[in-house]
Amino acid sequence: MSKVDIFTLEIIQNSLQAIADEMFAAMIKTAMSPIIYEVLDMGTGITDAQGDIASSGSGAPGFIAVLDKAVKRILAQHAQPGEIEPGDVFITNDPHSGGGVTHLNDVVLAMPVFAGDRIIAWTANIAHWNDVGGSVPGSLSTNAGDIFQEGLRLACVKLISKGRPIRPVMQILRSNTRLPDFMEGDLWAGIAAVRGGAARIVDLAAKYGVDLFLEAVADFMVLGEKVSLAALKDAPRGRFTMDELQDDGQTLRVIVEINDGGMVVDLRDNPAQSAGPHNLSRDGTVVAAQMAFKAVTDPRAATNGGTFRPLTVLTRPGTMFEAQSPAAEGFYFENLIRAHDLILRCLAAHLPERLPAGNFASICGTFISGVHPDTGRAFTLVEPEIGGWGGEAGRDGNSAVYSGMHGETYNCPAEVCEARYGLYVDCMTLNDEPGGHGEFRGGRGIHVEYRVRADHTLLTCGYTRSNVPPWGLAGGADGSLNYIEVVRGNGATERYSMVSALPLDSGDVIRIRTASGGGFGDPAARSRAAVLDDLKNGYVSAEIAKSVYGVTG
Repeated sequence: MSKVDIFTLEIIQNSLQAIADEMFAAMIKTAMSPIIYEVLDMGTGITDAQGDIASSGSGAPGFIAVLDKAVKRILAQHAQPGEIEPGDVFITNDPHSGGGVTHLNDVVLAMPVFAGDRIIAWTANIAHWNDVGGSVPGSLSTNAGDIFQEGLRLACVKLISKGRPIRPVMQILRSNTRLPDFMEGDLWAGIAAVRGGAARIVDLAAKYGVDLFLEAVADFMVLGEKVSLAALKDAPRGRFTMDELQDDGQTLRVIVEINDGGMVVDLRDNPAQSAGPHNLSRDGTVVAAQMAFKAVTDPRAATNGGTFRPLTVLTRPGTMFEAQSPAAEGFYFENLIRAHDLILRCLAAHLPERLPAGNFASICGTFISGVHPDTGRAFTLVEPEIGGWGGEAGRDGNSAVYSGMHGETYNCPAEVCEARYGLYVDCMTLNDEPGGHGEFRGGRGIHVEYRVRADHTLLTCGYTRSNVPPWGLAGGADGSLNYIEVVRGNGATERYSMVSALPLDSGDVIRIRTASGGGFGDPAARSRAAVLDDLKNGYVSAEIAKSVYGVTG
C-alpha cells in the first residue's frame, strides 16, 4: 500500500509523460533529417534506474519498446563502480551485443539521471540515421550476408563523459557515414533531448523528494500490470495456433496461450535464421509480441514496464526470431511486423470485437540515393510507406496510415521530398487496385510516383505482403499487394519487392503501390449507401460495385 496520496502520485506520473513528450519535441525541432523531423521515425522515453520503461513519448511504438532493452544492456556492460557517472551519454545500435534490437541505422542515445550519487532514472531516444556506412548508400542491402556489411556497430559505447564529448568516438562516427553533416545534426538533436529530459527529472525529484519520486515510478509499474491483467480478464482462455504461408514460400508458426496469469507467445517452431538480412534478434521479437499484447489488452492506456509483466515470449536461438551473430539484420523490420501480424491473426478470430482484419503489414522500406542535381550534394531518401488497414466490426479500415509498429509517424510531404532529394513527386494518391471487400471494407493503400532527376541514382526496397495479401476476417475478402514498379525511360516496366542498389537514370519512374487492408464480413451485407459512397470517393470502381456488391450507380 502506497504511503503517498494518489493525487501526488498522479502528478509525478503525468510529469514524466510531459518530460518524455518535451524530449520528443526537442528532437523533431532540431534534427537534420526529414526521416526524423517530418516522418518522426524515432521515439523518446524514460526508464527507471533498472531500465524498465517508466514513461514514453510519441513516435513509433516499436521504437519506444527498444529503449528499455538498450538501457538494460548498457547497465550490464558498465556494471563496475564508476563506469557510469553524472553527465555521461551512451550510444548503441548493435542488435547482437548492444541492445539495439533493430538494425544498425537505428541509433539509441541514453543518459543516466543522478540524484546525489545514485541513478534514479534514464532518459533515452532512438532515431533512424540515414547512413551508418556499410556496402551501399543508406546502409541497407538485400544482399548483405552478415552484419559487418551493414555498417558501423556501436555496442553500448560511452559518447559523452561527465558532460564532455569523447572526441575519438565523435571522429569515428563522422568517418563512417556518407552523410556526415546529417549524422552530426541528428546526433546533437538526440543529445539535446536526453540532456533536457534529465534536467527536468532532476527538478521533479528535488521538488517532491527522491524517495517519493521513486515510489511514484514503482507505483506506476504496478498499475500497468493491473491494467493488463484486467483487460485479459474477459479474454477467452485457451491455446490458439496459427500457421501462415509467407511471400518466400516459408511457413511461420505461433502458439498463443491465454490463462489467468497472462499470455504466452511461443515462436520457437520457426525457420532457421536467414543467410541474408531478414533476421530479428530475440529482443526485437519481444518488441513485436509486446505491441500485439498491447493491442489486445488496453491500447489506449499508458504503457510502462509493468504493462508487459503478464507476457511471456518463447523463442529458439538460431531461428529467424532469435538470430545469432553475425546474422545480418538490415531488413529486420519485415520479420518484426511478420511476427506482430502473425500473433494478431492468431487471436483475431477469437477476439473479433477487439481486432480488425489484416492490414498491409509491411514497413515497405523505400531508400533512394544519389546526387541532387541542383546542389551537388549526396542525398538518401528513407521512406517507410503508408497503407491500408483492415475492416473491423462496425467500421471500415483506415486508409493511408502506417503499420501498427510505426504508430504516430507521418509520410514525408511531396514539397520536402522535392526540395531535399533529387526527385520529382509526380503522383501521390490512394491506390485504386481492387481488394479488401467486405461488409466493412479494408482501407486503401497508396499510389506514389517518384521521377528520377539524375543518372546514377540507386533504389533499395524491402516489401512483404507482395505475394500473400492481407487476410480478410469473418467472410471478408483479402486485400491487395505491396510492390514497386520501375518504369524506364523507354517504357519498359520492372516489378520489385526486394532489391538492393538498383541503378536508375534520369527520367525513370519509381511507382509505389501499397496494399488495401482485408475486409470484415460478407461483402453482400454492405449497405447500398456505403457502396455508393465508395463509388463517389473512388474507393471502388463501377465494375467492382456491381460484380462484388451488386450495386449499380
